[in-house]
Amino acid sequence: MTTPSPVLYSFRRCPYAMRARLALLASGTVCTLREVKLSAKPQELLDASPKGTVPVLVLPDGPVIGGPVIGSGVIDESLDIMRWALTQADPDHWLAGEDAALIAANDGPFKHHLDRYKYPHRYDVDPLEHRAAGVAHLELLEARLAASPFLCGPHWTMTDAALAPFVRQFAETDRACFDALPLPAVQRWLAAFLASPMFAAIMVRWPVWQAGDAEVLFPGGSQSPTPDEKPIPSPPSNGRPYARHGS
Repeated sequence: MTTPSPVLYSFRRCPYAMRARLALLASGTVCTLREVKLSAKPQELLDASPKGTVPVLVLPDGPVIGGPVIGSGVIDESLDIMRWALTQADPDHWLAGEDAALIAANDGPFKHHLDRYKYPHRYDVDPLEHRAAGVAHLELLEARLAASPFLCGPHWTMTDAALAPFVRQFAETDRACFDALPLPAVQRWLAAFLASPMFAAIMVRWPVWQAGDAEVLFPGGSQSPTPDEKPIPSPPSNGRPYARHGS
């Protein structure tokens, strides 16, 4: 008898859902993916997690051990999904690079300014003020990435995966402005992520799920390599080549 897969409610462009998919991919955890339309949330999502945000992971085998849950076997916080997935399998040792303080700074102050930079009319604010505050956070990342290829050392880890989708969203708000910033290490790091097979694997365009649809499995193919498995030119400022696992 086949064991049912976990069910992941997701939205392709949501940075929280993106980082959950990254960890599921890295761990090799196959799940049934249900892409949702946030303006028309399915009742099944709301039944699993009444707050109605993504990602939500519904496990088939009862209560979750070691993480906050809403009901039996439901995880509805992206970092908890990441930790759960990587606890199942962590072949690239992502959990060894979990910087809780840096992730909290991303999810708190940086996300606050990112939202107001990206959606100024929603908040009735000056976007340039919030862009400047966001850049100040990116300067902290620049200092780290000028000293090592990734945020926690020589290899891509959970911290990189947790932050990269948000930095991507900041960059895409005004790409020309981002590319002109004096942040060569951050730009290199983000470019490596966006060029990686891992990013391509989590950004497949899935159809919006409706009850009765055929199951869509994620990941759909073989596990994809992480950004540090692709040689990327280093920025002129430090002259170091990108690290690879085993180097």
